Amino acid sequence: MAEDSDLERTEPASPRRIEKAREEGQIARSRELGTFAVLLASAAGLVLMGQTLIDRIASMMRNGLTLGRADIFDHSAMFTHLHQASLDILIAFLPFLLLLVVAAIASGIVLSGWLFSFQAVMPDFKRLDPLKGVARLFSVNSLVELSKAVAKSILIGGIGFWFIWHNLDAMLALIAQPLEMGMRQVVNLVGNTLLYVSSSMILIVAIDVPFQLWEYNKKLRMTKEELRQEAKESEGDPQVKARIRSLQRESARRRMMAEVPKADVIVTNPTHFAVALRYQDKAMSAPQVVAKGAHLLAERIIELGKENRVPILRTPPLARALYRHAELGEEIPSALYTAVAEVLAYIYQLRQYENQGGVMPLVPAELPVPAELDPGASE
Repeated sequence: MAEDSDLERTEPASPRRIEKAREEGQIARSRELGTFAVLLASAAGLVLMGQTLIDRIASMMRNGLTLGRADIFDHSAMFTHLHQASLDILIAFLPFLLLLVVAAIASGIVLSGWLFSFQAVMPDFKRLDPLKGVARLFSVNSLVELSKAVAKSILIGGIGFWFIWHNLDAMLALIAQPLEMGMRQVVNLVGNTLLYVSSSMILIVAIDVPFQLWEYNKKLRMTKEELRQEAKESEGDPQVKARIRSLQRESARRRMMAEVPKADVIVTNPTHFAVALRYQDKAMSAPQVVAKGAHLLAERIIELGKENRVPILRTPPLARALYRHAELGEEIPSALYTAVAEVLAYIYQLRQYENQGGVMPLVPAELPVPAELDPGASE
């Protein structure tokens, strides 16, 4: 299957696609922003630390060039002297170098945030494909990079030439100046040069950063099919999810039907709805719904109730109200307490009659079911 063309990739990258790209080390990068930050930090470092560096270097040069006669003929002393001088130079330039490192890291964090990925440095032999290499040479990105390189050469070269031309006398005067004064002048000239060059790069950075962000987002764009496939992978196959829901409903139905034999009464409508109620005086504060169903499920509840000798009472308003407003496994609404209490009282009397005989209890005729709870009251 051929790769999707750029014309088909019309959808913005999803958060999952962006996160996966970051894990692989793919982020928006701007070399120009990094170069600008390092140059600007160098100029600032020379301005702020220039005098300190000059003093340290001058001191090291004096100490390094001051040798006793014994040191000249002692090779171990010469190496010790050289080691100490190297260490002093490193310590002197360490704050300046740390400033450059911080500037280089900060320029990347500003654009794409912090990222540390080993996958980005892993060898990728696909990059050795000569055909893809030729394609990259003639890509839009290569053309933009070439244009930036030419623009940088012209701009920086022009700024550098202008700065040298206007400071030519000061540079030539360095020959006749004392060492410390000449070093101070060199630091000032280099710092000003870096400041002018970095300032001239602001225009390039202002163009490159938006382009790199646009190019990065363009590479991560997705097709509609990729979005659908990703949604399917993240949320699950709809057919599998439907099957899982079906199994969950079936499992819940089996658990519910297992509670029907434990019910005290089943109220019906007579076959449209069936609600099984259970009440334990010491364990429950109010009767609970242990099973309910409509149509075929209601018939199955009634059939199972008959098999287990559970009393079945035809009370359409109460059955409709319980089915609509009472949740499975929860207590009945307080507005139906009185009606259900009359039903349970009838069931207890019926059991007493069946066990001990006596007067046959009357079936409750008009139960106090609030009209607003009965869906069929307005019919």
